[in-house]
Amino acid sequence: QVQLVESGGGLVQPGGSLRLSCAASGSFFRLNHMGWYRQAPGKQRELVATVTNGGNTNYADSVKGRFTISRDNAKNTVYLQMDSLQPEDTAVYYCNLFMIPSSTNYWGQGTQVTVSS
Repeated sequence: QVQLVESGGGLVQPGGSLRLSCAASGSFFRLNHMGWYRQAPGKQRELVATVTNGGNTNYADSVKGRFTISRDNAKNTVYLQMDSLQPEDTAVYYCNLFMIPSSTNYWGQGTQVTVSS
């Protein structure tokens, strides 16, 4: 059983910063990708950023240059540093763990990020 526990969401003013964390626990393959997705009201869930266990990253165009994803393999934790936040970044952010050998996805419970003045 894999569990993903997210933290770090909240309310921030436009131009501000937040850092999300997601800790994975349980039994899972070391060969995996971790990432963040988000879902705004009335919209589909979309990719924000992913990072492989080797450190290769991928970002949505809308967050490039503002968000930074990183991971600590020793702690099984992935981070999302979000800078220059804008109201359109408001969404529930979900942590994702994709296990490559089994092609299995796991999701966190989600954390709310609200950008508003």
